[in-house]
Amino acid sequence: MAPAMNGAFQPIYTARVTVSGGGSAHGRATGRARSADGALDLDLRAPEELGGDAAGPDPEQLFAAGFAASFHGVLGLVARRHGLDPAPITVEAAVAVGRDPAGGGYLLRAALAVRWPGVGRETAAPLLAEAAGLCPYASMTRQGIPAAIDLVP
Repeated sequence: MAPAMNGAFQPIYTARVTVSGGGSAHGRATGRARSADGALDLDLRAPEELGGDAAGPDPEQLFAAGFAASFHGVLGLVARRHGLDPAPITVEAAVAVGRDPAGGGYLLRAALAVRWPGVGRETAAPLLAEAAGLCPYASMTRQGIPAAIDLVP
């Protein structure tokens, strides 16, 4: 299984994670997520708001962690390029799941809150915009992402 590629896209790294359903055969509620390299191995649990026991991380928390980490990394690079110290930067991601009013399925919404003590809004704003243009998670949330869903033997 390889991510869909079009034209000039050349992967640098591919994360592979397998989720199984656990006791209720429901990956979101009682699933287990394991990465191919073994670095990630955890139980998934649905949050209480979705009828779960909240006894483990849920998919939205994992996505929020990835989004915040990616944006933080890119913003740190941008800050260094502009001669600023990225050490005090923190990025909080909020990822909400809700019903799709148009189709009855579900949608995600995401927001980032960046704290950069000692750096004013006028200095930070163009750097945040630059980082948003470089961050793959920000691009995905803005433009969507090609995704292939295949049944494999």
